[in-house]
Parts: sequence; C-alpha cells; structure tokens
Amino acid sequence: MLHTSLTGLTDDLLLTPEQSFLTDDRQAILRFAVEALTSGMDAALVTLVEIHGGAARALGAQMVVREDGSYCGFVSGGCVEAAAAFEALAVIASGEDRCVRYGEGSPWFDIVLPCAGGITLSIHKLRSAQPLLAVLNSLAQREAAGLRYCPRTQTLQRVTPGVKTGWQHGTFITTYSPGVRVMVYGRSIEAQTTAALAQAAGYDVVPLDDTTSQAIDADSAVLLLWHDLERELPVLQAALAARPFYIGALGSERTHARRVEKLQAQGFSQQAINRIKAPIGIFPKARDARSLALSVLADVAAARLRQGEG
Repeated sequence: MLHTSLTGLTDDLLLTPEQSFLTDDRQAILRFAVEALTSGMDAALVTLVEIHGGAARALGAQMVVREDGSYCGFVSGGCVEAAAAFEALAVIASGEDRCVRYGEGSPWFDIVLPCAGGITLSIHKLRSAQPLLAVLNSLAQREAAGLRYCPRTQTLQRVTPGVKTGWQHGTFITTYSPGVRVMVYGRSIEAQTTAALAQAAGYDVVPLDDTTSQAIDADSAVLLLWHDLERELPVLQAALAARPFYIGALGSERTHARRVEKLQAQGFSQQAINRIKAPIGIFPKARDARSLALSVLADVAAARLRQGEG
C-alpha cells in the first residue's frame, strides 16, 4: 500500500473537498458510495484501520469521497476529514490505494488530533458497487455483513462476518450490524414520548400495543411501557425467547417483584429474568415522560455499546 501525499498533484486535481451532508450512519455512507458509482462517478472508501492511543471514532469508521470532492462520513471528530478527502481525491486520480496516518507519529504536524492519539486510514478506490450493495441488502434483511479489504491486491469483497472489525491475515475486516430496532409497547404518554425521541435519534422505531407479531431479533431493544403486568406478559415471554440486546420494563421495584413471580410461575429461570432491566432506564424515579424517555434511550445506547464490545 502506498504511503504518499498530495505532493505532485496537478492543479486541476486540487479540488476543494466539501462535506455533502453530516452523518455517521454506516448505511447512509455506503449508499452515498453506491449512488456515486451507479451514476458513473468514481469514489473512494476511507476506513479507520488503526488507532494509536485515543480516538474519537471506533475502528472501522468510514467516509466516502466522490471524484467531485463531495464527501460524507467521519473517521475522527471532524479534524482530519477534509485532509483525508484530499488524499482520497489523489487515490481516485492515480488509481493507487494508500494508507495515511494523522496525529501521533504522523509527518503532518499541522493536523493535530485533540485526543492526542493517532489514527491510520486506509483509502481504497472503489472499483465496483457490488460488494457495497451486497452489504446493504443483508442489512435490509436485518442480517449482519462484512467487507474484506486486501491492501496487497487493492480489492474489496463482501464476506460473512465471523470476527470483530480489525486486521486478519493481512486483510482488514469491517463488520456491519443491522440498525437498532426500538420496539415500544404500550399506550401511554411514556411510550409515545419515548418513541418520538427514539425516532429523532435515528433509531428504527416500531410502536406496538399488545401484539408480538413483529419479529424481535438480536438487534432489537424491547421497551415495555405499560402500567399493566397482565398485558405485558406475552411480550416478555416472546422477548426472553428471542434474546434482543435490551429488554426494559416500566414499574417500581415492588412491581418488578410481582413481574418476577409471574415469570417464575411460567417456568422462566432467574438467569433469564435477570435480563430484564426493571425499573427501566439509567436513573430511577423519572416522574415525567421526557425524563423517562431520556433515561430509557440512554440505557439502550449503553447496552448497544456493550454489545459491540462483547
């Protein structure tokens, strides 16, 4: 992989990169690349492949740069994206992939990362939309997917993820999980407010009442915001069987004790019951719907983060 810079580019290649829109949504970034390629434009995929010390983004964070200088995505807190876009334009023009480093250990002293760490970016000129489309199609079917990048051959292919994001046998694997599906059960002001806030945060929100027909999967968060133990019981049974990454239920500690008794009577083990976060949320005794919604969704986000680290 080349470790070069923009030095030597002709003036007509020195476009001024411009951020097309603000997003760190991984599917939106891949779609941006697919749209460019299918419209006949060249594009490059920039991936965070190494972190030295601290970093604002996780390993595997990505951005896409089009040949006209438009880009989206983040590989840092916003301090290197424009510089990375310039490098990506050089890759598009030359057809040769490269690797660049910013921050600690970088030759670019004028680009400083506030976290005082360093990051290494892999920049790959995309030759086909097919690997990206395959990933997007898998995610649309709520299936995990992955991309394998080989620096030696400068190729990208879709793979079935079996490992975490990172280097493996000289190739870099980027894994993608389906978006979080927030399943909000209950006809209450708490449920309504939580669903609205979750939608504003960009989650795939499914407001439901007492039906369990909607598929619950490992990327779902099941939020039981009823004030009725009998109505929530069928949903709890389905959720405990489906193993979503988060199950939370409204109610006091006394209410939860009654919930536990009912589930034990249904044959659920204490280990299974312990998966239920009750009282729901990160801080207790939220007395209004907005505070409760913030508490619940912060808890969901924390659980998702732990899932990714597990």
